Amino acid sequence: MKSAVIVFPGSNCDRDAHDAIERVTGEKPAMVWHQENELPEGTEFVMIPGGFSYGDYLRCGAMASRSAILPAVVAHAATGAPVLGVCNGFQILTESGLLPGALMRNAGLTFVCEKAPLKIDNGNTRFTSRYGSTSELIIPIAHHDGNYFADAETLDRIEGEGQVVFRYGNNPNGSQRDIAGVMNEQGNVLGMMPHPERAVDEKHGGTDGLALFESLLGSA
Repeated sequence: MKSAVIVFPGSNCDRDAHDAIERVTGEKPAMVWHQENELPEGTEFVMIPGGFSYGDYLRCGAMASRSAILPAVVAHAATGAPVLGVCNGFQILTESGLLPGALMRNAGLTFVCEKAPLKIDNGNTRFTSRYGSTSELIIPIAHHDGNYFADAETLDRIEGEGQVVFRYGNNPNGSQRDIAGVMNEQGNVLGMMPHPERAVDEKHGGTDGLALFESLLGSA
């Protein structure tokens, strides 16, 4: 699967995303600068990595969501092709309207950086199918604005329609209903605060993120 990683000024997980994709597919993804207007021809999967796009000088992800490349990403998602946004990428997806809800400052206004226990809330998605019977993961988190918020009607709807994909086992940031990752109604766009790209190598502390990329990219 031909992949692309979107790079913004302030991205700091773009290389992790690159390496996770290459580990699974054996092919290097295109690194697409935010000022480009088009995705590389034949792109099938787009990943928006974590970091501090534009220094998070406004709301996190707000400025990046207005970048030149975002209309191409939105159009890509509209075809049903997969898009994954992690941490700041999740924030960008909500700011661009590709996902419901918003990410607010963490409860207590503290930056959290730790290994977080996660529960797979929906294992029947294109992002989680390779986890099989596995229901709990350990995935690193590192964020200051990961407190997921939506109104009660939206929360009820996304829960009822299976759009909540991951929940925290021990809520580190105040996210409503322990939500750590959500997808759109069509099931092809996923945003999550934890970093699966940082959990694909035992030497880095664990491989619980690997099956997500294998699910998505079709590796055995």
